[in-house]
Amino acid sequence: MKPNLTTGLLKYRYLLYELVVRDIKIRYRRSVLGLLWTLLNPVLMMTVMTAIFSKLFRFDIPHFPIYFFAGNIVFTFMTEATTNSLYSVVGNASLIKKVYIPKYLFPVSKALSSLVNLFFAYIAMIIIMLVTRVSVGAAMLMSPLLVFYLLLFTTGLGLILSTLMVFFRDIAHLYGVFTLAWMYFTPIFYPNTLLSQNKFGWVLKINPMYHFIEYMRMLVLQDRVPGPSANLSCFLIGLGFLLVGLYFFYKKQDKFILNI
Repeated sequence: MKPNLTTGLLKYRYLLYELVVRDIKIRYRRSVLGLLWTLLNPVLMMTVMTAIFSKLFRFDIPHFPIYFFAGNIVFTFMTEATTNSLYSVVGNASLIKKVYIPKYLFPVSKALSSLVNLFFAYIAMIIIMLVTRVSVGAAMLMSPLLVFYLLLFTTGLGLILSTLMVFFRDIAHLYGVFTLAWMYFTPIFYPNTLLSQNKFGWVLKINPMYHFIEYMRMLVLQDRVPGPSANLSCFLIGLGFLLVGLYFFYKKQDKFILNI
């Protein structure tokens, strides 16, 4: 990580805080239920998906509602954080043109503001676990470590996407299709064996979200802290994307002003 990034985050931490607060306020402005939707959305989605996949398709997955919930909140956080980051630079074009602000603050703030939804979705999952009599184990105390890995990953991917968006506006349409395909190739609502036991098994190995979701399910469903191998994999994936994102962003940011 470049030294000027860490020092910049410290120097502009109050501005970063204001950007995060602004994002949250804008998201729930004129909404009657406000932040309550962060609890309701994953619960409603879980209800629909449970009815479809556990009843109609009859996937024999123990504790399916929690199996789905654990995977869905991780994937939803990623899509929300990266999609918001996609528009973060072009969406603040007028501000960037007027005053000097480190441009990386915009995609970083989007990733951080998405943590609010993740937090409330996590609370909703715990409530559902209690209702469905799934044990809430001590291993779940390690969830912040997974959030750290996820934050590295989504920040890095967000930096890449926000840079691409400046030069190629069509990326906004393509990314929506990409994340939809990504979701279907990630075992969120179907068992891992559906892919691992056929010719698509390699997809799991190269899919970053599979590793993060499996980490979450170990904590939630197995009450087991993932071993060194799982932690190293998630950390390297997150760090790798962050470093690539920083390099790409820094390399192109001087040309932003001419294209936004």
